[in-house]
Parts: sequence; C-alpha cells; structure tokens
Amino acid sequence: MTATAPTDVRHGPTEPGGDGTGQGDSVALAGFGYRQELHRSMGRYASFAAGFSFISVLTTVFQFFAFGFSFGGAAFFWTWPAVLVGQLLVAACFAELAARYPLSGAIYQWSTRLSTPAFGWFAGWIMVIGQMVVVAAAALALQVVLPAIWSGFQLVGGDPAPTSVSGAANAAVLAVILLALTTAVNLVDNRVMSLINRVGVTAEIIGAVLIVVLLFTHAERGPGVTLHTGGQGGAIGALLVGSFTAAYVLIGFDSAGELSEETRSPRRTAPRTILLALTAAGVLGGLLLLGGILAAPSLTDGRLGTDGLSYVLTSTLGDGVGRLLLADVALAIAVATLAIQTSGSRMLFSMARDGVLPAARPLAKVSPRTGMPTGPALVVGVVAAALCLLNLASPEAFLAIGTTCIAMLYLAYAMVTGPMLIGRLRGTYSARAGEEETDEAGRPLFSLGRWGLPVNALACVYGLAMAVNLAWPRAAVYDPAGGHWYFQWFTVLFLLVTVGLGALWRVLRTRR
Repeated sequence: MTATAPTDVRHGPTEPGGDGTGQGDSVALAGFGYRQELHRSMGRYASFAAGFSFISVLTTVFQFFAFGFSFGGAAFFWTWPAVLVGQLLVAACFAELAARYPLSGAIYQWSTRLSTPAFGWFAGWIMVIGQMVVVAAAALALQVVLPAIWSGFQLVGGDPAPTSVSGAANAAVLAVILLALTTAVNLVDNRVMSLINRVGVTAEIIGAVLIVVLLFTHAERGPGVTLHTGGQGGAIGALLVGSFTAAYVLIGFDSAGELSEETRSPRRTAPRTILLALTAAGVLGGLLLLGGILAAPSLTDGRLGTDGLSYVLTSTLGDGVGRLLLADVALAIAVATLAIQTSGSRMLFSMARDGVLPAARPLAKVSPRTGMPTGPALVVGVVAAALCLLNLASPEAFLAIGTTCIAMLYLAYAMVTGPMLIGRLRGTYSARAGEEETDEAGRPLFSLGRWGLPVNALACVYGLAMAVNLAWPRAAVYDPAGGHWYFQWFTVLFLLVTVGLGALWRVLRTRR
C-alpha cells in the first residue's frame, strides 16, 4: 500500500483503545494512512528483546574490546559512560517520537514528519544502508569467538586473528553462512523470529551477568588502573579512538520503534523498551569492560590489544568454562545479526510502501501467511553478504566496515534529533501539543516536558560530534599497515557514494 506521509509534525492520531486485541492499534495505524499488513504479535519483552539484541553487548564488546584497549589502554573504560550518557539523550528523544509515531521505518518516518519528505528520505536512505553494513559487521564477529571455542571453525588458513589474512578470510566465510541462516529465519514468520530473539536475549543476559561475576571474582588488579591510558598516541586522541568501542556497541536501541507495527500497544510499549534496552545494555557492557580489564592476566603483554576478551575468558577461567561462555557469545552474535537484519528489512519495507525506493512494489509486499516482508529481508541479507566478502581483500576491511556503519547510523540519528530541535525552537514541534493524547492504557504519552529542549540540544550536538569523530580519516586507525588510502578514507567515501547514488536516483525519478 502506498501512502503519503502526513505533514503534521506535532503528533499523530489518538489511539482509539488498548483492548489487547490489536484492533485499536490497527485503527491507529490507519490514521497514518497505512493498513495493518505486518502481524502484530509482539509483547513488551519481545519489544525489549528487539532493541537489546541489536545492541547485543556480548557481540559488540567482544568484537571491539581489543581495538579500544589497543588505542586507549585501560582508561578507554571511561569512554563507555560518556557515550552511554550521550546515547541516553538521543534515546529519550526517540522515546518521545515512538509514542507519537508508532510506525515501521522509525528513523525515516520520524525525520520525514519533523522536516521535509526529501530530508526524511535521505535520513532513511543513509540509515538503511548503514543497517546493511551493521549486519555485515555483526556477522563478521563470529571470527572473534568460534575459532577460540574449537579450532575446527577455522576453515581457511591457520591464524584465527581477525587482523590476519587467513582470519579475515575465515571471518567472511563464517559470516556468509550465518547470513544465510538469519535470512531464512526472516522469511519464516515473525513469531518464530520473535521467539528466537527472546530466547537469545535471555541467554545473553544470563551469560553476560555470569561473565561479569566471574571476571570480578578473578580480578588481578584494582579499578585505579583505569586512570592510565597506556595506548597509542596522546591521551585525548587515544580516548577519542577508544570511544569507538562504546559508540559501536550502544546503537540500535531504536529497533523497538522499528517494530512498532508488530508490537501490541506500541505507544506505551516502545518508548519504555527503547530506554530500558539501552540502559540494561549500557550497565552490562560497562561492567564487562571493567571486569575484563581487572581480570586480564596482563595489561602489557600485548594480547589484550589483539585477542581481547576471548583471551581473558579462556586464560583466566580455564578452557572449559571459558569456551562454554564463548558459546553463549556466539549465540548472541547470531541473534544480533538476525535482529539487525530484521530492523533493516523493516526500514526498506517502510520506504518501499511509500513508493520512494527503486523496485518499490516488490519490496513493499508482505506475505499474508507469515506477515513478513520477504523482499527486503533478501536484499539486506545479500548486500550484507557482499560487504562481508570485502574481508577477502584485506584484513583492514573489518575495521572499515565496522566504523562506517556506526558513523552512518549516528548521522541518521542526527537527522532526526536535528529537525526535532529546530521544530522545538520554531514552535512547530511541541510534545505538550499532544498532552491531550493518551497511550493504550489511557495515560498521557511519554514526554520529556520542560526538559525537552535541553535534552534535544545536547543529543543533537553529541550525535554530530561523534559522527565527525568516527568518520575522521585517521591513517593510524584505518590504514595502520600503510598503502591503502581507500581504507583510510573508506567511511567518508562510502558516505559520499551513498548520498550521491541516492541523489542521482531521486533526480532520475523526478525527471520520469
């Protein structure tokens, strides 16, 4: 169904009832110009699981811990709370929007309603391309844990380090296999997808708590060690690069908003699960970082900066317990890849049903039997697999892919918080304009109230500053071996190509 996005930037239609059957949710969706096609079967925990599994602290902390430590030393831990506070500001803005616009393709839908259709389109375009890159980066994380569990998972070559030639190639092979599995799940049924998410998130939370407890009970040093950088370069520069770890982990909390059309009582559920998923992941991830630093056998032998937390677990807790916990990490990686692919496919679907993408008609189709948009799931899976194959070209591709996706998501987030801030200053957006509205429980919609303007302003400044920090073409970060200028400039070039292709398509579409 093609629909024209409403132009009212203040608030959406009033929810006509929260009877638990989903009928009121469907009527509310019709008020935005869309009919209910996705199956609305997700409850509160499933919504939380969608956001938490995208963040997936076990996946991303294990994937980027070594990188953060190699640059910032033990002091890189302090970049975690700093990034968490910044992201909570962004999440608070998103929670307010999720209550007013409970729609799939949240970033695209929110930006469009807060600004113009053209600006919102570019926000959605950058976001969906970024999500595809995130899927690839998450799938590549299997290389960090599977060979450490069993050497038989090293299918290519003998060196499992992700920065080695054979490790990078093996990462690509494992990632493509995983993407084939997650794509199949995304074609089955959203109830199956939701069940896998819930089970995976539960196992991840239990595993993360267990790892934290074991690390702290095997601490080799006190927390004072985190006051020393000991990484590469000067203290400030090292910590700016070290913040990449937290920046990469603490994204994707908007997934609860992305799945609003599949969530029961989304006006009440999505805002709370957005904030809860980020808070829970932030606390657990911070404890994992600190526990790994305190329990590492050595901070100076170089292994913490190459092998990361996998080395800490197996060397400190023993092969048996360490490998069992790494198996839980592998499960978390698989579930995170599934969740991110699901989120990306909903963004494609949302834009396609508005008729603003190439091949919009097939991409907007939803299977009546499964309630899943099959075309978008296939596109996201295939593109992500193709990006994973870049790892065959060079080990540096792993970091280029990882940082590119973070920068793109941060930019897309800023394309929501920026227009939201302008709307507040101009008086065209006001959360108080919707105070007469209620959620499905009959309570006022989530609102930042008088804190809206300062929170929004800080969120916008933080997001833009972090996007610049991530995309800055540092040779020491993106091309440490030298001779690969395209990796040094990969993030900037990828973003320019993404925007350029989008602009070209819009121009050709307008001429037609």
